[in-house]
Amino acid sequence: MKIAVIKETNPGEQRVALIPDLVARLVKQGLEIWVEAGAGEKSFWSNEAYTQAGAEIITDTERLWGEPDVVLKVAPPNPAEAGKLRSGATLISCLTPLANEQLMSQLARQSVTSLAMELIPRSTRAQSMDALSSQASIAGYKAVLLAAAALPKYFPMLTTAAGTIAPAKVFVIGAGVAGLQAIATARRLGAIVEAFDIRPAVREEVQSLGAKFIEVPLTEDTVGENGYAKEVSQSAQELTQQTIAQHVRSADVVITTAQVPGKKAPLLVTAEMVSQMRPGSVIVDLAAEQGGNCAYTEAGKSIDRHQVMVIGTINLPASVPVHASQLYAKNISTLLQYLIKDGVLNLDFADDIVSSTCVTHEGKICHDRVRNFVESTSQPSVVA
Repeated sequence: MKIAVIKETNPGEQRVALIPDLVARLVKQGLEIWVEAGAGEKSFWSNEAYTQAGAEIITDTERLWGEPDVVLKVAPPNPAEAGKLRSGATLISCLTPLANEQLMSQLARQSVTSLAMELIPRSTRAQSMDALSSQASIAGYKAVLLAAAALPKYFPMLTTAAGTIAPAKVFVIGAGVAGLQAIATARRLGAIVEAFDIRPAVREEVQSLGAKFIEVPLTEDTVGENGYAKEVSQSAQELTQQTIAQHVRSADVVITTAQVPGKKAPLLVTAEMVSQMRPGSVIVDLAAEQGGNCAYTEAGKSIDRHQVMVIGTINLPASVPVHASQLYAKNISTLLQYLIKDGVLNLDFADDIVSSTCVTHEGKICHDRVRNFVESTSQPSVVA
């Protein structure tokens, strides 16, 4: 079986789908690994390192996309790249399937089997394959470092000959993987941390990291598929805003992480809240690419509003490419080893890992939620 590792072309993307150590393991299992020339350069793995691991370096992109049985990527392919995939090939990558109907339709038309790494189920059995969690953890860590660099204050309490410096106050909105890592990192830097999540079940996790949990007494169900937060009613969003407003006003740093898969990010930090924050405060919005949790967020930009710095981060994991690649490569190689039996890719749709992750197969969109999304956006013919 031939497996190809593609060089990422998206602006700012520095990760690679497989690192040399894991290439060596796959080669030992009898798999033939092709790596596009320069694929690992931005994450500091040379062509030579891949060659020594047993991979073949390929410079012909048409061959690289058109011949292998399995193609591995980090970011979704663009239409031109996807167009090079042969019928019957398998693509394993992050695909943003609930926001990318054209790509899903194209892959179905070309009879490409595609597996979306961000759809790996959140279960104990699939934990080592969970790319969404591994990359979110990096985003939460890096968000705190960005906030610390932008904040015109220390994070820790310091006692000096010139007086005592009070610790920074950090408020984290959303206690998923990114939020929990943000809490842990802010605490390690010496900040006082509060955290909010609409899911009461995460209280203990927040408190175990040394943060105070802020709870909103909602009567509706707030937990969706795979344990992630789900979209709540307008009245619940308004109650949430009212509850967190005072904590936003008193914070030096606000880190927002609230996202609902396939939906616009909920607005949690209003323009009025920002106007009431202390001058010099910082907001880091990890939901910027989904519209942002803050009213002023602009994806990919840092802007000053009411003397508050609003940082609309995008793709933070790519800014830590060595470890982000290491973790993602472990996720993807574990999935590969799980699926490959006797040198053949085995897709058992009775298995929840396969059924949750596989988006297109045999000319159809086979994932119910993605199929419904594509049908609702105007191209039902490709999913019949």
